Amino acid sequence: MFIDEAKIHIAAGDGGNGSASFRREKYVPAGGPDGGDGGQGGDVIFEVDGNLTTLIDFRYRTYYQAGAGAHGQGGKKHGKNGESLTIRVPPGTQVWDEEKVRLLADLTRPGQTWIAAQGGRGGRGNVHFKSSTRQAPAFFEKGEEGESRWIRLELKILADVALVGFPNAGKSSLISAISKARPKVANYPFTTLTPNLGVVSIAEGESFVVADIPGLIEGAHAGVGLGHEFLRHIERSRLLLYVIDSSGLEGRLPAEDLRVLNRELSLYQPQLAERPALAFANKTDLAESEEHMETLAETAAAMGLELYKGSAATGEGLRQVVYAMWQTLQRIPVPVAETEPDVDEALYTVERRRRGGAPLNLKNFHIVEDDEGYVVAGEDLERLMRRLDLDGEGGMRYLQQLLGEIGVYEALRKAGVSNGDTVKVGDLEFEYVE
Repeated sequence: MFIDEAKIHIAAGDGGNGSASFRREKYVPAGGPDGGDGGQGGDVIFEVDGNLTTLIDFRYRTYYQAGAGAHGQGGKKHGKNGESLTIRVPPGTQVWDEEKVRLLADLTRPGQTWIAAQGGRGGRGNVHFKSSTRQAPAFFEKGEEGESRWIRLELKILADVALVGFPNAGKSSLISAISKARPKVANYPFTTLTPNLGVVSIAEGESFVVADIPGLIEGAHAGVGLGHEFLRHIERSRLLLYVIDSSGLEGRLPAEDLRVLNRELSLYQPQLAERPALAFANKTDLAESEEHMETLAETAAAMGLELYKGSAATGEGLRQVVYAMWQTLQRIPVPVAETEPDVDEALYTVERRRRGGAPLNLKNFHIVEDDEGYVVAGEDLERLMRRLDLDGEGGMRYLQQLLGEIGVYEALRKAGVSNGDTVKVGDLEFEYVE
């Protein structure tokens, strides 16, 4: 089954909590703090697997969770890092945000990896909070939550040449004749319901990939038939081959078929109609094709297309069109797909650097007055607040001292705070007392 779209939820592992422990050893009456740090949460990583061709695995599984970091222990024992989760995807997979507004990653090269969600940082144990005035800190840092979000995956198959044509034009027969692909072939519309890939070998070490793109009829650009489901698979192809039924036995004029196909591509994505292309008049073994050939050749010439003639059924003319595709590909550069982050993704990258251990700028805060009192707003300060263990007296005392050291109380006084006013810092709310 060919599946080329999926929506999944990914969640990196949470960081482990630090430990609040004290060294206890025989004959050592005053052992100091020795709480170890929590482990780092595992990442969710996408890796391109060249053996995959579909997103079918994501049809049966929606939620993906990496391992959490273990908590720290006494004796300065650090918790074990959580196990990262590697998700394998086929070449050509694009990763979008949930609303499909931002392209987060374009995964095209086998072996390519991308961190889709980063694990939370482990919390520090109480050994880090010892100072000359704080000899026995009885608190620790909690681990940070791992990143989590819904994302959309979209597969755009990677092929050098895309075969474009109406149903029953002979695309499946052609790809079967020039490669080792073995698609199902039958004589009725929409016989091909999935793209087929075939490798065409020219000589040892010289080959190219051809894709049979189904679902194109007039109105495909607007979603008629299977249009929208498969038109996007043409986008990555370097060369187009218009496959035309030259016999006209389906009740259509071959020259008009060529014009309609080009127009549908232009309406779907204007640059597609300008992509390098060739035309192949198929089914020339049928007598009816002769009466249409002159008009078809004139139409192709007017569109700037080289027209090749032959029959996928008998093999006539296939060698010529195969070598024409190969020679044309040699003149077309291979595009390099890149990740395309936007402003939000750039900020997302900054947050990841902080998770990696960059120091917090706790003095970067500001005071906001509202109807309920005063709010101390600062991204790094709020992030530290989420990590502190404020359930115990030691953690609260540490926070009170820290707020004074970084200038929060002074800033509140300058903002006009009075005794009894409500002050909110992160999720903590308290009454101000001078």
